[in-house]
Amino acid sequence: MARRAFQAVILGPPGSGKGTISQRIREHFGLHPVSCGDLLRDNMCRSTVIGRQAQVYVVQGRLVPDDIVSGMILSELRALGPTPWLLDGYPRSVVQVNALALHFPLDTVLELQVPTAILQQRLTSRWLHPGSGRIYNTEFNQPLVQGVDDITGEPLTQREDDRPKTVARRLELYAECTKPVIEYYMYV
Repeated sequence: MARRAFQAVILGPPGSGKGTISQRIREHFGLHPVSCGDLLRDNMCRSTVIGRQAQVYVVQGRLVPDDIVSGMILSELRALGPTPWLLDGYPRSVVQVNALALHFPLDTVLELQVPTAILQQRLTSRWLHPGSGRIYNTEFNQPLVQGVDDITGEPLTQREDDRPKTVARRLELYAECTKPVIEYYMYV
């Protein structure tokens, strides 16, 4: 009987470090990180159907509906085949938990906990180089020249979902929607 790939989820609010930790897990354990946020941004950048649908919600600081996100994630996981993976930023609702559980049994769930004030500071201080995805932070990872990418010299931008009003709303929505998900995984 063939063994299935290791399948895991990392949960945490926006700005908690899921992406950074996912990369470290990839380096040390070989799990392929699958970031819901990165997939959504890629789809928005390429103006796919999913991207155009998601953009409407993201600019308003709202979560993208479960059916759109689940369809995108499940398609990505199927494409990975036997590759072990770590989901970052999904599931965020009980509906998404059920969609995932229907197709993929999990081996483990990690939860990151960071105080809200630190999350707000991290997110509103975050800037990126759109061409490469390099991330800078005006508090602890500043570019050599303010507002400019260290490598290309091109201007940095701030994601719409990292602006102060949007950040506050994103964190509220995360707490509201994800509390039942965390409770579900605590008792499974």
